[in-house]
Amino acid sequence: MKIQYLEPTVAIADALTPADLDEVKAQGFRSVICNRRPGEADDYPGADAFEQRARALGLAWCCVPVAPGEYSEADIEAFGQALEQSPSPVLAFCRTGRRAVHLWAQSRARQPGCDIPGLLAKAHEAGHDPQPIRAMIEG
Repeated sequence: MKIQYLEPTVAIADALTPADLDEVKAQGFRSVICNRRPGEADDYPGADAFEQRARALGLAWCCVPVAPGEYSEADIEAFGQALEQSPSPVLAFCRTGRRAVHLWAQSRARQPGCDIPGLLAKAHEAGHDPQPIRAMIEG
């Protein structure tokens, strides 16, 4: 599990298992957002297993499943709402962290006064190429 902070109260991670949620809780996170889709890979047991473990640990749980690179307006809006409504700090995850960082960037870019260069720098610091994000935001 590799966790990268994008903001003081928002981080992303690569593929998690339900058992990893114990460490997520121990690191102080209060909410988890999943961006994986049902049946996308053998290492993903599905949202139900995660939701049960999250709730048992007292973590808020939200699932905004998306395909890599396919983010609808509804997906971006749902992710942004999940960030705003979930107790912080929030950890969002998918298989590599890319979907989570893309959804974060697109939702944050819609806020008035958003610092786009700063947002792109944070994505880069988290290990993700900012150029596809720039194209999504400016496209």
